[in-house]
Amino acid sequence: MNHLLRRLTALAGFFVLFPTVVPGADVDRQLYEVRTYLLSDKSDEAAIDRYLAEALIPALGRQGIGPVGALTPAPADETGVRQIVVVIPYNSASQMLESAGKLASDTEYQTAAKDYLEREPKNPPFARIRSELLVAMDCWKEAKVPAGSLENQERVYELRLYESPTERIGNVKVDMFNSGEVPIFLDCKIQPIFIGQAVIGPLTPSLTYLTMYENEAARNEAWVAFRKHPDWKVLSAQPKYQGTVNRIDKYVLKAKPYSQM
Repeated sequence: MNHLLRRLTALAGFFVLFPTVVPGADVDRQLYEVRTYLLSDKSDEAAIDRYLAEALIPALGRQGIGPVGALTPAPADETGVRQIVVVIPYNSASQMLESAGKLASDTEYQTAAKDYLEREPKNPPFARIRSELLVAMDCWKEAKVPAGSLENQERVYELRLYESPTERIGNVKVDMFNSGEVPIFLDCKIQPIFIGQAVIGPLTPSLTYLTMYENEAARNEAWVAFRKHPDWKVLSAQPKYQGTVNRIDKYVLKAKPYSQM
């Protein structure tokens, strides 16, 4: 019960901070759940893959939810963290809140997910699940997957989480993105998939974004170009944007075969 109360309290705070994003309301930006399956040496990654590919992602598709991303560390990732990152976009708060109930009544999902859902307590497929809820920012209001990009087997992704020291300063970093950072990304061939500000999560205040590249070499070249870009030098030199980020978590990822991102 206490766990439920904490979740409801967090959602209440969300609707206070973002009053236009209420159940049933039409909004012009998406919500994202970034769900991370943390893996240990005893975890069953194959079982999670089957669950995502054969049960969860198809069921979400029947609800009109997608594209759903499923990503795992690429060889270039230096964190050493074993994980599967799942990105679920929602078009409204009501869609998000109703989704679990629809899964519970979806017999096709329940059948496909049976082996995963009925794992014994001593044999869980993962070490832990960590989730955060993001709201899309003005600079990138919905998740976008470039046409034809999923056919490129060499593509890589980068997930970045920018932590800020206070809520006010975190909003200033959001303003920095909204005021010109994304056009510089695009000019340097850094392709955003989603960009969102954290509403609920283990690391707030923060924002998180996922970007795509043709291959690992292109990723490295893109960030070299970004740091040298004259518009970035002007934007980042503005006094109001100084000290907006006090920690960056960066993960280089590759797509699972069933990923829709």
